[in-house]
Amino acid sequence: MISSRYEYETSPRKVEPDIRRKKQVNPNRQPRKKKLRVVEDLPRQEVKISKAQKKKQIKLTFVVVGIFILLLTVSYRNSQINEQFTKVQSLKKDLASIKKENEQLEVSIENSLNINTVEKLAKEKLGMQKLTNKQTVYVALPKKDYVETSTEEVIVEEERNWLEQLIEKIFNK
Repeated sequence: MISSRYEYETSPRKVEPDIRRKKQVNPNRQPRKKKLRVVEDLPRQEVKISKAQKKKQIKLTFVVVGIFILLLTVSYRNSQINEQFTKVQSLKKDLASIKKENEQLEVSIENSLNINTVEKLAKEKLGMQKLTNKQTVYVALPKKDYVETSTEEVIVEEERNWLEQLIEKIFNK
């Protein structure tokens, strides 16, 4: 019998011989031949499946198909979510670049609205010059108020179309 102890040595274990004796074989004797059996080809019998087993198989089939459709739906929805997410990210990048460009344009507008810049452009491009005291003309206005009050009543007549005029003429007779 093989020992179940753990061996710490490096030498191989010794196998104990099998105590049972094997039949001694006569070297002069020929081995027996086994008889061959002829198997007849029998028609297959139909396997009968009960209604409960059929219902179970149909139920299992529907469950598997349902799970497959559910997983397919979830996968499709995830792909749609990923697609929308990438669109949102690209739009956010576009928005950031447009905001940056807008800020740069605002800075350039503020720089161009500087009074010194406007004056410089007017002198260089338009050939304008500053006014001197000789070029200034003062205008004196009387203190009388030029606004007239209306003393007449203003009558506003609405224009009527021909149908309204006709109806008025018929009923005002």
